[in-house]
Amino acid sequence: MPISMYRSTVPVFQRGLGTLKTYLDKAEAFAIEKGIDSAELVAARLSSDMLPFSGQYQRATDTAKLAIARLTASEAPKFEDNEMTIAELRARVAKTEAYLATIAPAVLEGTETQEVILSPGGNKIAFRGDEYVMNFALPNFFFHLVTAHAILRNRGVPVGKMDYLGRLA
Repeated sequence: MPISMYRSTVPVFQRGLGTLKTYLDKAEAFAIEKGIDSAELVAARLSSDMLPFSGQYQRATDTAKLAIARLTASEAPKFEDNEMTIAELRARVAKTEAYLATIAPAVLEGTETQEVILSPGGNKIAFRGDEYVMNFALPNFFFHLVTAHAILRNRGVPVGKMDYLGRLA
């Protein structure tokens, strides 16, 4: 029996955004406990050629909103990508959650066969909707989620596997 495109996307993104909110809470508490400026965590990177913590949030939220927009051939909300504080990252996650909350399951019905075209680096890649979700959107979303996790762990913030997985029931 096939799984619905809605169940494969919106609730999965919502759950991941919940994880990102947990990370912000933990990062803020850690900064207060250690007496450091939380902006250091927002700007932290694993490597100089990787996006900072804030960039991981920007890409994760972009992936969630753009996946839905691409599947439904609609416009996603536009964000500036200029967040420099935990409060600004919280606001970005909240805006993404608000957008996802407007998506009814029926809107995604039939999008598994919708053509989705990406053009990374000028190379055109065409996907069926279900292939786009499973082979690009979800892996990309989780890449940025886990990279945010790794940045915090690297800086000593006490996040663990259960923070990443979130509530299981």
